[in-house]
Amino acid sequence: MKNLFRAAAVAAVTALALTGCGGGASTSSTNVAPTGEIKPREISWLLSRPADGAVINIMKKLADDYGKDHPGFKLNLITTPDRPSYIQKLETLAAANKLPELFDTDATPFAQQLAKQGKMLDAEKLLTTLGIYDKYRPGALDYQRFDDGSLYMIPFQYELEYVWYNKALLAKAGVSVPKSLDDIPAMCTALRSAGITPIALDGQDQWPLERYAAYQAFREAGPEYVQKLKKGEAKFTDPAGQKTVNWLAELGKAKCFQDGFSAQGYSDAQNQFTSGQAAMYNIGTWELPSLATDKLNPAVRDNIDFFTLPTTAGSVTAANEFVSPSGIGMAVNAKTYDPLVSDFLKFALQKYPAEYAATGALSPTTDVETTVPANATPLYRKALDQAKDLGSKQAMPWDTQLDPTTNGRLQQELVLLVQGEITPQQFTETMDSTIAQNAPKFFK
Repeated sequence: MKNLFRAAAVAAVTALALTGCGGGASTSSTNVAPTGEIKPREISWLLSRPADGAVINIMKKLADDYGKDHPGFKLNLITTPDRPSYIQKLETLAAANKLPELFDTDATPFAQQLAKQGKMLDAEKLLTTLGIYDKYRPGALDYQRFDDGSLYMIPFQYELEYVWYNKALLAKAGVSVPKSLDDIPAMCTALRSAGITPIALDGQDQWPLERYAAYQAFREAGPEYVQKLKKGEAKFTDPAGQKTVNWLAELGKAKCFQDGFSAQGYSDAQNQFTSGQAAMYNIGTWELPSLATDKLNPAVRDNIDFFTLPTTAGSVTAANEFVSPSGIGMAVNAKTYDPLVSDFLKFALQKYPAEYAATGALSPTTDVETTVPANATPLYRKALDQAKDLGSKQAMPWDTQLDPTTNGRLQQELVLLVQGEITPQQFTETMDSTIAQNAPKFFK
């Protein structure tokens, strides 16, 4: 099935490249203030978010509120939480020029092609015109930007990713919080010797392991490394690449991840950590309700803490610079953008931050205060407060940076490398060859 999905995605990408701007657009990608009568109708949003999550629930409410004053308006939410299936649907609709009024996408090479073809509205100009651009956290907007600095996606979240750990399990193994990424393999060995699973990992979804691929390179060479790597301007044979590959192999040799991790999913990893079976769990603040409230297992609740991404000797990035994503962004279809879509977005985007912050989450804007739940532990506030002290650089998840074919191959090879089924040299040769073959199709 994975091969069929990849073939379908590549076909869609090829078709998109051939169709160019096909179909024409009713407005340019920079005409963010269309004039004319507001005619209520149903508009659609193609989503890749949890169906019961705060973003969808809030936008449903705001759409209903807007519809009360605009009879005939309806927001149709087309939800596909499974990310691989969503990407396939997005690429297929784009190739057929049938994208809905709103659609989710990361700042991927594919999305940049859409933007260059005039299929996406300039989000920076839109937010500026609405008078809310300056309210957004710079980091939230930067996460959505393409390499050239252009902004075509609107953030609805702001998250910080931490390594959560069980203090009692570390103490049992006689280890402490790692001061360097390079300390982690030995730490895993000590935990294994004490009969403890070092790190709980969602291997099925692949992106969690891919996070680890980004860490050493970010500390060694900064965010510029992956920006060059994806274009073939840097290689895994470079010092930052070799440090990455060798470190990942060391994680595997030290059995850092739970046995059979590649067949275990999100809930499996979460349960291993929250039940006290695993010592560490790398996840973002979207999991605060599970990790920093009285919902957490009382047997482990008082032992849970977190640390930020460790640095390394000679790091070019600071300790307060790590993965701080604003989630998948929302793009606006330039072809279908009209006074109704413009007016609804103005209504929704001005009201959304306060509604979102009230759920206990960090807003992508700075003009609202997050409501800490009544059942929160002190760790909840500690995790939120980290947002007040962040550097200007952030580690970008590689799955949002690489072309689809390269990313798919990387995810496969990472599992093989960590499981010891291929050598660092084999991994390096395969990935450099894959990038050289596929990057030119996206980065011309």
